[in-house]
Amino acid sequence: MNIRVEEYVRENGDTPYKSWFDRLDVQAASKVTTAKVRLSLGNTGSLKSMSGGLTELRIDWGPGLRVYLAQEGDSLVVLFGGGSKRTQQSDIATARALLAEYKARKAALATPRRTGRRDDQ
Repeated sequence: MNIRVEEYVRENGDTPYKSWFDRLDVQAASKVTTAKVRLSLGNTGSLKSMSGGLTELRIDWGPGLRVYLAQEGDSLVVLFGGGSKRTQQSDIATARALLAEYKARKAALATPRRTGRRDDQ
């Protein structure tokens, strides 16, 4: 089972996951990339569900790398960012805020806009 894995892009074009990933050293980036590929191939054994729909991908290497994501249906995982065991609490708070932003934007797109025209009724 293949899973489509995408990075969350904020309304202003920022990509929190990419910003975090670009600061990793080569070894850490390699470990995260491998975990992301495994996830896309359906290997979800390192995932830990958290409240509110947030999920933590744990990478057992070095400082205990983490990637925060949310799953949409069976085929899409949205990546919000990452961190380490040391920064876990603030990373989770940031990921929760990004997930709330993502959900609000998605809900706004799903809500039909009324134009006041007669055919809107």
